Amino acid sequence: MEEPDPDIEGREKSIAAKFRIGLTKTRDSFSGKINDLVARYRTVDEDFFEDLEEILISADVGVTTVIDMIDELQLEVKRRNIKDTRQVREVISEKLVEIYYGDDDSEEIEGLNIEHDGLSIVLFVGVNGVGKTTTIGKLAHQLKSEGKNVMLAAGDTFRAGAIEQLDAWGERVGVNVVKHSAGSDPAAVIFDAIQAAKSRNADVLLCDTAGRLQNKVNLMNELSKVKRVIEREVPTAPHEVLLVLDATTGQNAMSQAKTFSEATDVSGIVLTKLDGTAKGGIVLAIRNELDIPVKLVGLGEKVTDLQQFDAHAFVYGLFADMVEAHDEEKEL
Repeated sequence: MEEPDPDIEGREKSIAAKFRIGLTKTRDSFSGKINDLVARYRTVDEDFFEDLEEILISADVGVTTVIDMIDELQLEVKRRNIKDTRQVREVISEKLVEIYYGDDDSEEIEGLNIEHDGLSIVLFVGVNGVGKTTTIGKLAHQLKSEGKNVMLAAGDTFRAGAIEQLDAWGERVGVNVVKHSAGSDPAAVIFDAIQAAKSRNADVLLCDTAGRLQNKVNLMNELSKVKRVIEREVPTAPHEVLLVLDATTGQNAMSQAKTFSEATDVSGIVLTKLDGTAKGGIVLAIRNELDIPVKLVGLGEKVTDLQQFDAHAFVYGLFADMVEAHDEEKEL
């Protein structure tokens, strides 16, 4: 048997700790309700599952996802002949992970698609106010700390202050920003940014875009034009189209995801402010109902609090208190 790698183990513990802290609000609500449910019922019956369904829906797991999950749980409970409600907690955590990954390999849907050779282009989309520009700045910091040559493109030329905000992030993390004046053609900004990135041998170009939803048709046409320019200049790009959503908006984030995925081939979700909501179940709803993986999550205000999504760490973050209580029970 191979010896466990202490570096990997340490990193996994660190990631789990970040999710545990970042999901405190969701866990306090979710775990508390499940603990109350387990305390109320001595045996696993139809009423138990009905109450569990309500708890999952209140955590914004999504009605379709909840129905699928309850069906799976009932089958598993019968298969294992589980009678004690306390044993169901473990099955719930297993099923949450299974629902997230589905038939996909975890490595295929986790992590960003960044090329090892040549220029990788990541296009960011999403409505105003979700933390798009801040996410770009944090990701630039993360990639730069990994030794990558990163550049930013200020493609949101319409929102007042958007160019200045991205410029400030560029200065803060020490990366170059390609920008035009306010009101310029976003596609022209992205074109110039690609040429600059090529001439400076950049590894990654992160592109900001406008997020106005008042006139959906114009916005979507604009995004399509930007995407065509990227594809023309770098045929394998964009390597990621990341939709940034605010976790605190719950089901409203789902409707935004549907709108943007119709206009652009969204390859992944960035879920910001996950630490600020008690409805972290939206992660599972997005993945299961829209078939789009969550690639990154915001677990705090610090520049280092943008975290690659890990479904195992996420579920641990939801159930940490219960896991520890269960371990203590076994030791007694």
